[in-house]
Amino acid sequence: MHFFQHFGRYILFLKGMFSRPEKFKVYMDRTLLEMNNIGIGSLGIVAIIAIFQGAVTTLQIAYQLISPLVENPVIGSIVSDSSMLELAPTITCLVLAGKVGSHIASEIGTMRVTEQIDALEIMGINSAGFIALPKIVAGVVMIPMLIVISIFLSNVGGVIAGEASGILTPDEYLQGARGSFLAYNLFFSLIKAFTYAFIITSVACFQGYYTSGGALEVGTSSTRAVVYSAVLILFADYVLTQLLL
Repeated sequence: MHFFQHFGRYILFLKGMFSRPEKFKVYMDRTLLEMNNIGIGSLGIVAIIAIFQGAVTTLQIAYQLISPLVENPVIGSIVSDSSMLELAPTITCLVLAGKVGSHIASEIGTMRVTEQIDALEIMGINSAGFIALPKIVAGVVMIPMLIVISIFLSNVGGVIAGEASGILTPDEYLQGARGSFLAYNLFFSLIKAFTYAFIITSVACFQGYYTSGGALEVGTSSTRAVVYSAVLILFADYVLTQLLL
């Protein structure tokens, strides 16, 4: 019953964002600001994770497939497909759940406990739409872009690791990556990215919006946002893989 109570309140929270909408310019200005915070602000950590992710995966795949019967381009093929289908969208979004999700939940939670949200309601402003909707839209737009960058940099990391270790040349890596590339794999990766982006931002906004108490409760809401987002990402990963692959 506790689960259904929270789930119902979450659905009503999403529904409430679209009631009494503000002027489009208000949403546009706040959305552009959030796109900068979420996208540009997360670019550095995404790039570092993607490069080392591709490099480590290349070394581990090479370790497992060292055999005269296995051609070197197969390594590039496996690393490229793994990065596109699973590593880039899932691992990156789990990290973003910690960085972006905790920031959003703590920001909105602080607004709640300091009565800033109550002040917006008194002024007749739809607080859920004014605060949460720009963050969700910005996340759904920017996080898939970060995933595309992550896929590219994962392959760059794989090329660098292969060349530095002498396992395979860049030409061999690219030959394998090109040979196994399927447009549907990229489409599947983007579907996961959009889904995860909505989960991260909406769950974080919900947890922050319904914070009650003081500073301790803000920390609790931030922790819940990260944990719930991570669990839902893994669950959605399984469901999408079962349905689309």
